[in-house]
Amino acid sequence: MSKSLKRVRAALEAAGAPIDIREVDKARTAAEAAEAVGCHLDQIAKSIIFRAEDSDAAVLFLTAGGNRVDGDKASALAGEPLGKADATLIRAQTGFAIGGVSPVGHLNPIRAWLDPRFLDFDVVWAAAGTPRHLFPIAPDLLVRLTGAVQADFVG
Repeated sequence: MSKSLKRVRAALEAAGAPIDIREVDKARTAAEAAEAVGCHLDQIAKSIIFRAEDSDAAVLFLTAGGNRVDGDKASALAGEPLGKADATLIRAQTGFAIGGVSPVGHLNPIRAWLDPRFLDFDVVWAAAGTPRHLFPIAPDLLVRLTGAVQADFVG
């Protein structure tokens, strides 16, 4: 088991969350992930990381699989301009590689916002630290574990 996957598992266990991490053949896109676990596209929690240009910190936007983050709305929420986060910043902040960034189990605290679309579902699915592992989680528990603020940032 990879270090990233172990960290996600440990974060879920520490929170008393159900552990149901699934390995799938393909989950590089939200559509592939939804097909692999048999859920609606919007039940896939995409972890979108930006670089806050003023503070040079990573920020996280958890968005439904069918939605896209609106850069202007996201920047307004962050209170500073946002730019593209490179692989080095993402790995240093979260401990995960691009394509497997989990919303939980980060190496360092991260400011986070959550797409309210998730609240339309009983369960959403998120990356478990690798591009081939996913876990189901109740949206309210996802909010609690990530500290994410619900906000409108999609366009």
